[in-house]
This record gives sequence, structure tokens and C-alpha cells, in this order.
Amino acid sequence: MSVTTKQAATIPTTGSEHLFGKPLPRTEDTRLLSGNGKYLDDLGHDALIAAFVRSPHAHARITGIDIDAALGLPGIYAVYTYEDLAADSPSMAETMPLLIPHPAIISPRNGFPLAKDEVNHVGEAIVMVVARNRYVAEDACAKIDVTYEILDPVVGIDTARRADRRVHDDVPDNVAAHLHHGFGDIDAQLADAPHRLTLNLEIERSASMPMEGKGVYARWDNDEETLTFWTSTQTSTSVRAAVAARLGMATNRVHCIAPDVGGGFGVKIMHPWPEEVMVPWAARQLGKAGISREVKWVEDRREHFISSAHERGQLQEVTVGFDDDGRLLAFDFTLWHDNGAYLPYGIIVVINTATQVLGPYKPVSFRVNAYSLYTNTVIVIPYRGAGRPQGVFAMERSMDAIAKYLGKDPLEVRERNIIRPEEMPYDFNLVFQDGRPLIYDTGNYQAGIDKLKTLIDWDGFPEYKKQAAAEGRTIGIGVAAYVEGTGPGPYEGAHVVIETSGKVKGATGLTTQGQGHQTTFAQIVADDLGVEMSDVEIVTGDTRRFGYAVGTFASRGAVMSGSAFHVAAQMVAAKAKKIAAVALDLDPGQLELRGGHVCKIGTEPGAPGTSISLGIVAVLSNPLRYAFDEASRQATGFTKTSTDMTIPPIREGEQPGLEATGYYSPPRSTFASGIHAAIVETDPVTAEIHVERYAVVHDCGNVINPRIVEGQIHGGVAQGVGGALYERIVYDEHGQLLNASFMDFLLPFVTEVPDSIDMDHTVTPSGLNPLGMKGAGEAGVIPTTAVIAAAIEDAEGIPITSMPISPSELFELRNSRSTNHRGADAPQENL
Repeated sequence: MSVTTKQAATIPTTGSEHLFGKPLPRTEDTRLLSGNGKYLDDLGHDALIAAFVRSPHAHARITGIDIDAALGLPGIYAVYTYEDLAADSPSMAETMPLLIPHPAIISPRNGFPLAKDEVNHVGEAIVMVVARNRYVAEDACAKIDVTYEILDPVVGIDTARRADRRVHDDVPDNVAAHLHHGFGDIDAQLADAPHRLTLNLEIERSASMPMEGKGVYARWDNDEETLTFWTSTQTSTSVRAAVAARLGMATNRVHCIAPDVGGGFGVKIMHPWPEEVMVPWAARQLGKAGISREVKWVEDRREHFISSAHERGQLQEVTVGFDDDGRLLAFDFTLWHDNGAYLPYGIIVVINTATQVLGPYKPVSFRVNAYSLYTNTVIVIPYRGAGRPQGVFAMERSMDAIAKYLGKDPLEVRERNIIRPEEMPYDFNLVFQDGRPLIYDTGNYQAGIDKLKTLIDWDGFPEYKKQAAAEGRTIGIGVAAYVEGTGPGPYEGAHVVIETSGKVKGATGLTTQGQGHQTTFAQIVADDLGVEMSDVEIVTGDTRRFGYAVGTFASRGAVMSGSAFHVAAQMVAAKAKKIAAVALDLDPGQLELRGGHVCKIGTEPGAPGTSISLGIVAVLSNPLRYAFDEASRQATGFTKTSTDMTIPPIREGEQPGLEATGYYSPPRSTFASGIHAAIVETDPVTAEIHVERYAVVHDCGNVINPRIVEGQIHGGVAQGVGGALYERIVYDEHGQLLNASFMDFLLPFVTEVPDSIDMDHTVTPSGLNPLGMKGAGEAGVIPTTAVIAAAIEDAEGIPITSMPISPSELFELRNSRSTNHRGADAPQENL
């Protein structure tokens, strides 16, 4: 595989010392790739091990639980059911929380840490067993007899829409939420439009598959009555708050640490998982009983399939009205979203689909009716892209249908509808997923289209296609554009301290799952403090080091914590100049931080009389009474004979130490954008689909580290290829998951990822944060399904309205073409 980059986006710099914008290798890779990472299961080797009895049925009432046989096994320390939770406290007996309330949610329903009276999907936890090891725990689970009254399950969106069966007795229509918004007079625009088309589209259910599943390890301290737990999460501070609330503990007596996390992709932003409640609770119960103070649980792969979370599944109906030039006059969008059995994370996926469907375009009128439906399947929460791929699929399939109907170039139709740079900021008068206005801050979508044409050789493709046909090959080209809301609030923070050694320590509550935060944040801090990057150490996701944070999701890490580190480091720099100015008898405005020193502007770091090292400044920042080494001697009272004795050692409003805590809170999200293209080849006999070339033009504002951004996009494209061609969750009519293993759930290997990924960048810095950044983490995956669908349609001449698509499905579409030349699901003109 080759990755070619035409241009790396950087901010303007004043000299070679700047690290922001440089494609530096990741500093954390040596540790991780040499086997020295510390993941959840590398911890707690002496802990007792938990396992769970999970429902084998999609929908059933629990009529009895007999645990006697399990209790008799050697090595069993505890068996817990819902009754134990109810006996403990009201907070433990409550349903799991609705994390993100929204006015569109009509009927919020959630389960319990352990099922109470009813189970609503295969895999729902009913009993927790704690034993000396996993083998004994699983043996005990097998001996627990749970009896059920089987109920009819609701499986699939069509069944949920019919509502002749109910997931929850008190939700008769199975509708969890109904989101309705829009602008313009869409009914009038549709009535008056010269042309109208209706498309019926489908995106099937999929799931994120991080290399490491979920896991929790908890340790109770009887003497201190404190709880420390480690969890493979994307939001350690929020998990701490949730667990503390459940256990009725003060937050400052609960510590949560995210160790190295082997991938998240959204599934680990959900919190608290039932296991994140049960394992710390069990550690406290057993610790107080004097049995053991440590309990651990690590998810196996089947558990991840049947008890974590899925995403993507939607049915969509789009009606577009347009003129002879392809100008989009009306976009009427109805979608039905499968949210699974419960709604713990609210309707973020639905909101993203219903807002990000607009992409870079400006229809005259717009309407969305989005229905989030309960089914007896695993819950649905964000998976990388988080509803945006579905929205892009709806809009970009519509753009292609308009182009085909009018006989126009697909890019020409898109150019006719894009928002222009001079129209920025562009206000849709809608509300985004952060509760803030949907206003695009900056963007130059035409520049992206122009670069993409060159990257993929758009104008030369017709000749290439003709040559391929002469060779007996079938190829096609597809394109899709997107706009992604990134960096949503409410805030992130960071702490930066310069130690007396001159080394710099930084901490943020934001968590890391492979994004390269230790590198990119160090680049920002090193620039601001004028030190070597190797002198900066970054810690993430440890509430003992930083207690206030939101989490890693929605392409927000660099925008949010990156800005917070910049704010904190600038505060430290200002303090260092103020202290050094006294020592050097200069004005702070005459000083700069460079080469590990505070020095007079224009002089060399380390020059006598005009420079002082940051280590010494750190010493001077902390007036001391006691000298315990040569450095600390300089900060004691009797060594500073020229000190103004009328001024206290710590002035009013100041604090000791060369350190600061900074926060960044944005007024609203910043909007990244991009456009992708792909060339695919379909086998004329087997209908196999091969992605021959892939091109990406991306705009994430000013780029801290182009190498890391390109890696993020590359990984996203690979994940997008999986979503377009391989990955789907398959349930039967009984709610049984049929492909809950990697034998049956297909993931792309390196052989399935495009051999060539060409990348280019446009740069439209955001004015909403101090460094002009936008997010990049989800960019690669968002348009990929739409791109590949368009390319297959161009190759085959068959409407592609449902994704992912397999060779067997393409083969069937070819067969259906022989009886219906338009295809069974072709866009229908409304006359």
C-alpha cells in the first residue's frame, strides 16, 4: 500500500524551531510497539475475576434464578443478582442513566446493571459471578439456572415500524424519539420544482471492533475508604462521576484511570457500562467483607458482539426537487433509525444524520423527520462517524441521482450547490448535537473539488474507462463530499508545570486510544515554552492528575485539549517571564522563551546577564524556607540580599510553582470538511469488488502533525471500506445474532484496503479556537460508503441503494437487471 501526500497543511512559522505543523514520529510508538504498553488485562493479576450470566433470549420475562449449584463450587466468592443491588441502596437499584437528554426523546427506556424482571436483547447481563479465576467463574455461570417466559421479539426496523409487537409494554409504537426540523417552505418548493425524484435507501447495522474489548479492574481501600479503578474507556472523568453517584461516594474518594486503550471508535464513550458499575461495587462489597479488595473483568469477543453496542442501521426516504441546472430546491428526508433495546446515549447518532446530511450544500428548503425505534437487539451508540456516514449516503446518492437524471457530470451538480467561501460563516438556523447553532465557521469546498479532480484525474477517467473496457475490465468512479462538526464542547482543560530540572509535565483529563496525543500535545507545549519536545511528558485520562474533562469523541481531542494545553502553557510562559524579569532586571516584554531558557529577545539562550534557565525560574517561583539542594538554596530568604522587603514572597493573586491550569470552552463546534473519490473494478463473473484507487482531499484547519492526521485518515478509509463492502451485523427473526465472531463478521485485511491512497489538503483555519484547528479523527470513514456505492453504480449501471454490498448481492442485482432494466430500487421520478 502506498500513501501519497501532495501538500501538508501547517500554520505560518517564524523560524525552524516551531514544532507545530511538523510531521514528527509519534513518541509513544516505541513503548507500544515493543510490547511495553499497559492495557487493562496487564493489570490486576492478583484480583478476583468476574463473569456474567447473559440472556440467551432476545425478549423474555425472568421467572426464576437458581444460584445454589454455583455457590457450591470451590473458588466461588460471590454471586450477585438484581436483588442484591436492591438490598444495597436505591441508587444501585435504579435504571442506567440517559446520558444526553433531548426534547425529541419521547419515551426514554434503559435497563439495570443486572436485569430485573425482563431481558430485552441477547447478551443482557442477569447474574454476576466472582471467582478466583475466569475458568471457575465461567463454570459457575453454566450452573446457574435462569428460567424465562419467552416473549415475541421485535427485530429490524420494518418490524418496529409495524408496531404489532412491543419492545417495552409502555411504548406502543416502539418510537423512542422523533426529531423534526428544517427551513424554507419545502412543500411549495417541491410542488414548484421542475423535477422531483424519490430515493429509498438503506444502511445496514454494523459495529465497532477495537482490538481490545471493554474491561474494568477495581481496587477498594478499607483504611482510606477510597475506590480506584481502571477501565478501558474514552471518558475517565465521566465514568468516575457516574460510578461515584451509583455507589453513593464523594467524587474525591473515587479515582478512575484509563490505561493504554486498544481502540475505542465510539463504543467506549458509552458510560457507565453495567460492568463499570458492578465491578467497583463488588470490589467494595468484598473488600469490606475482608474477602478481597480487587476484582477484574475483561470482555471476550463474543461478549463484545452481543452486549456492547452497534451502529449504522437506518432506512431512509429522500425526495429532492431540483431545476434544469441541478440546483437543489428541496431536500425532504425521512429516516428510521434502529437504536436497539435501550437509549442510554440519547439520539446523538440521529442528530448527526439529521444535521450533517446537509454536507457542503445549501438547498433552498430542507426538512427532516427522524424516528429512533426500539428493537430487541444490542443498544446503538456512536461508532466512528456517528451518524454522519448515513447522512452523507443520503445526500450524495441524491446528488448522483440528480446528475444521472439530467445527464450532467456529478461534480458539476455538486459545484452548483456548494456554499462559497464568501458566504462563511454559514448559518443554517438549526441546532447541532452540542445544543449550539449549526453554523459552518470556515471552508472552501470549491478548492477541495479542484484538488480532487487533479488527484484522481477526473477528466481523464472516461478515456481510462474506455481502455479498461477494451481489455474486458469493468471499472467505475465515484465521489462524495462531507462536512463534519468537530470539537464540540462544553470544555477541556490541561495542567502544565515546569519542574526544577527544566522538564515539563502536562496532564489532561481527555483520554487516548491511539490518536497520538502524547506527541501532538507535546508539540504545542514545547512550542509555547521554547523547550525540546523530548523534555515534555504528557499524561491523559487519569483523574488523579486531572479531574475535570469531558472525553474523547466527535473528533475533538486536538481542538479541545490541544487548545487547553496552549492556554495553560501560555499562562506558564507569562509567569516565567515575570519571574525572570525580576531576576534579570528587565521588563517582561523584553523576554522570550527559547532553548529551555527565558532570555532577552535577540540574545542567545544561556548568555550571562540576559538569560536564565527555566529550571532556575521554576526554583525561584517557589520561595522556600529550607534548602535541600543547591537549586533550592537560591529560593530561600537569606540568599536574596537585593529583595524588596516591603513585598511579600508570594504576591497577592499569585501562587507558588511554575505551573498553570488552563481551560478551553468553544462557543460552538468547528466544521471540518473534505471530498473523496474512488475507482473500483467489479469482476464480470464473480462480482467481486476491488477498490483500485482512492483519493482524499481534507480540510481540518491548521494541522499540528500532518503525519498523524494522514494516519488518522488512512485508518478511517480502511474502516470505511469495511463498512461499504464487508462489515454487517446479522440477526435472525428471533433476535439471535448469527455472525458473532470474526469467522463470520468480516473485517477488511490489508489486502482489501486500496493499494493507493492519495491525499491532499486545503487549509481554512477556524477562528473559534486559538490555534485555528479543526478535528480529523473521523474524516476518513464518513464519505467512504457513499463513494464506493457511486463507483459501483458507475461501473455496473445499476442503482446502488443499500450498503454494505457483497459480491453475491451485486450478482443478484445483475440478475434483476435482466427483468427490470432500471433496477428494483432505482430513484423514481415524481410527476
